[in-house]
Amino acid sequence: MSDLSQMKCVAYRVGELALTETEIAEYHPQVPQWRVVEWEGIQRLERVFQFKDFAQALAFTDKVGALAEAEGHHPALLTEWGQVTVTWWTHKVRGLHRNDFIMAAKTDGLHSES
Repeated sequence: MSDLSQMKCVAYRVGELALTETEIAEYHPQVPQWRVVEWEGIQRLERVFQFKDFAQALAFTDKVGALAEAEGHHPALLTEWGQVTVTWWTHKVRGLHRNDFIMAAKTDGLHSES
């Protein structure tokens, strides 16, 4: 399987479906610190990143935002003192798409650079 962090997000194609449990199981080992959670019947990838203070958390939030803009795929971000919760999912498929795993891997890369 290709390294997710080196891949680019692809545009949604009409009729595409959310990933199956089997497909999720194939991608998840590349982003093992991310949890698959379900809110309102929609599967999402979520990870909480820890920082020393609010300024570092905010700087990381800005990096994730810039990445999201560059890739055209946007997460939910919750920035708090000392932590940022990042949640990826694809609205159009009402669940997880390969793009979400790509962005999770890229987010991990941003955190390791921090």
